[in-house]
Amino acid sequence: METRSRNLGLALIVIALAQLMVVLDTAIVNIALPSIQRGLHFTPTGLEWVVNGYALAFGGLLLLGGRAGDLFGRRRMFIVGILVFTFGSLAGGFATSSSWLIAARVVQGVGGAIVVPTALSLVTVTFPEGAQRNRALGVYSAVTGAGGALGLLLGGLITNYFSWQWVLFINVPIGIVLALAAPRVLAASEGRPGRLDLPGAIAVTAGITLLVYGLNKAAGSGWTNALTLGPIAGALVLLVAFIVIELRSAQPLMPLRIFANRDRSGSYAVRFAIGATLSGFLFFLTQFMQNILGYSPLKAGLAFLPITVGIVLGAQLASRFIARLGARTPMAIGSLAGALGLFGLSRISDHSGYLTGLLGPALVLSFGLGLIFVSTTIVAVTGVGPRESGLSSALVNVAQQLGNDLLNILPSHAVISQAVTAGYSTAYGVGSAIAVVGLVIAIAVISGRRPRTTMATVGEAA
Repeated sequence: METRSRNLGLALIVIALAQLMVVLDTAIVNIALPSIQRGLHFTPTGLEWVVNGYALAFGGLLLLGGRAGDLFGRRRMFIVGILVFTFGSLAGGFATSSSWLIAARVVQGVGGAIVVPTALSLVTVTFPEGAQRNRALGVYSAVTGAGGALGLLLGGLITNYFSWQWVLFINVPIGIVLALAAPRVLAASEGRPGRLDLPGAIAVTAGITLLVYGLNKAAGSGWTNALTLGPIAGALVLLVAFIVIELRSAQPLMPLRIFANRDRSGSYAVRFAIGATLSGFLFFLTQFMQNILGYSPLKAGLAFLPITVGIVLGAQLASRFIARLGARTPMAIGSLAGALGLFGLSRISDHSGYLTGLLGPALVLSFGLGLIFVSTTIVAVTGVGPRESGLSSALVNVAQQLGNDLLNILPSHAVISQAVTAGYSTAYGVGSAIAVVGLVIAIAVISGRRPRTTMATVGEAA
């Protein structure tokens, strides 16, 4: 029993580090963007593709990456994803032109889209449902939530003391170690017989990619721009086609029965509504600290350390109490805390200080995010058969990714169209309203019953 516990502990360390590597990357690169622009002579328009190239590949391929783990073996695809992500990081660090770096970021996005859903599905199949899995998901969710804030600190350190290339090179030794350790500590999972639903995969990948692209363009160009409306219209057509394909396919990429469970569908909606506020929260608070308070990137990163504590505390409490209270209570409390924290941040002004105006609301919000990440993740994967764990894991991340893109549109317009501080205030006000929507969904849709400890057979009939 002691050996098994030690092996499970090592497995969780490998899975959590892989997730952390991917989550950290976005925040680290964002901090280094000014240095990257100077080093590779990016135009302002071109620079956004350092972010968008990654986001499009990551968001567009998440569902396919998760399903590939179900079909071809989770450990195998987990290692493949790590190696692809590591190669993209190495290539990006050696980039000598803007197009080279953007291509490397796309490769990173492909690797991330494989790693993230397979990491979560490995947790669900490695740890038995119940207290053990809840604790493991608490660690996984804490890493997911706190990784962004830690990335800002690490990005500040690298930007201050090293060159921008090291925001990418830092992933290389971590990726190599994880790829070597994974076969030794993670149990092999056999793939399932069958073939990949290629028509469905093409339709959903292209559809989500166009949707992410359209939402990103809307943030800068507005809803009436052809570069916004065209991709979004194309995305809707492709996603409708995807549903038709899935209904007719004998071996669908995404069996639609996975949405039949009310709690699971509700958890996706809550994750969409509020879980993605983390990205906007970190981005705009970082901008406020540097542009209004005059913090250096390093000092801004250090200022986020207490906030990571709030996320970790919320995640750990949720993982401990969800078995006794059910998912609705921590999900609702987390949504309420998120709404209150964002409302508090919406009151910031030019005269707000870190201790007097930011820290308190930010801690409340971060605590709520910790509760939400764990409760939505546990509900999303509870009762899902092994054959569908990768799919369900991918859907959690797809909801968060699309929510992130949608939420960033309104705050971006708020900051652009108003004075800077008033724009930040409006952005957080919008986020607070969306968090209230998450609260309503949690109360109205999620049942109050405790998660069952038996494995349902969502995917066993496939």
